[in-house]
Amino acid sequence: MSDDNKKKFSATTPAKRFFKLAGMTAGIAGNVAKNKMKSLVGTPATPEERSLMYTQIGAQLATTLGEMKGAVMKVGQIASQFKDVFPKEIAEALAKLQKESPPMPFGVIERQIIAELGKPPAELFASIDSKPFAAASIGQVHRAVTHAGEQVVIKVQYPGVEDCVESDLKHLRMALKMAGLLKVDKDMLDAIFGEIRRSLMEELNYVHEAEQARLFAQFHASDPKIIIPRVFDEFTAKRVLTMAFEPGDDISKLQDYDQTVLNALGERLFDAIGQQIYNLHSVHCDPHPGNFAFRPDGSVVIYDFGCVKQIKPEIVEAFRKTTQAALAQDYNALDMALIEMGVRNTDNMACIGSDFYAPWAELAMRPFSDTPYDFGHSSLHEEFVARARKSLKYWDAFQASADTMLVNRAIGGHYWTMKQLGVISAFRPALMSLTRHAA
Repeated sequence: MSDDNKKKFSATTPAKRFFKLAGMTAGIAGNVAKNKMKSLVGTPATPEERSLMYTQIGAQLATTLGEMKGAVMKVGQIASQFKDVFPKEIAEALAKLQKESPPMPFGVIERQIIAELGKPPAELFASIDSKPFAAASIGQVHRAVTHAGEQVVIKVQYPGVEDCVESDLKHLRMALKMAGLLKVDKDMLDAIFGEIRRSLMEELNYVHEAEQARLFAQFHASDPKIIIPRVFDEFTAKRVLTMAFEPGDDISKLQDYDQTVLNALGERLFDAIGQQIYNLHSVHCDPHPGNFAFRPDGSVVIYDFGCVKQIKPEIVEAFRKTTQAALAQDYNALDMALIEMGVRNTDNMACIGSDFYAPWAELAMRPFSDTPYDFGHSSLHEEFVARARKSLKYWDAFQASADTMLVNRAIGGHYWTMKQLGVISAFRPALMSLTRHAA
């Protein structure tokens, strides 16, 4: 391993990772304190200076988390999708973690395969590409060919990731809190980090991921244009997962696709996620663009079933009631459904009426009218932020819910997928069908 790689991947124990996170925290806290000191002496930071501070903090976060890989990088990726939790500049910096990260040397991957499968990859496969096909936060993927001539991809988990999860989450939470970057209360933080921990521990078990991939493949078997790669059990263990190679085009490379095909892709993806929520009661919860690929015949390929959320039947029912109430503009029913879902508390406000709900429902249901909605030119995300600023007095009446956090992440993430695809379609009939048939 080169000296650069040794330095980059040296934080492999909880103690070493703690000191790396502590150094990051000290740097961020110092930057924040310097700006606060200016305000105390009578020269408040200008908007430009605050923006520069957040840009610098974001760069430091993205660099440190990207180098450390593991749980902290994964949390950074998830955080980047909650654009209302962080200042805009920090969310944009964290979004860089969604892109491929620097790979581990193949020698590390080879030793992990031997530890998990009992033989070196040269014996297990007819050939294996030492250059990774993709590299992410907790593992990387290599293409290979079996002795039977089948094209496969092998996902290999980085060594030591599981050992560092608890301390990573603890120290990252402390780092973000000390730096004053989390504008949420303790209960919300507990819910967010508790759900992230549960999701991470499942994601680190590739045998569990293989089971989920088989479950979803069976569920979508009636639609030949939903492609879920087949699992090769003989080459799969807790930290190694081998699946069939199913190629497709990245979402950034669809410039030659006809608008009709783009619309069909969006409609198929919407139906797939909706069917998972309302009928399977289990949904693919990692909307990272790299987990989906597309084909000119309208097929959608879905990868990576490590992050899956099983939804309680009562929560599915609350989602159904919420959607139907919003469509019907029945705001009393909407309020009750949100209370049932656990995201609305009645401690400070016993009930909330149409003055609050009507503008929110209009925004949320706009893509679900009877006329085609143009996601490519949508500004809903900006309008949601503007509406939130006008609703400050209601914030204490809402709370985080571990039951819905990842589901909302999936739904919100696919808004950006639809926008990037440039889908133009009327989704109201599909939404009404999904919610009408939910049990």
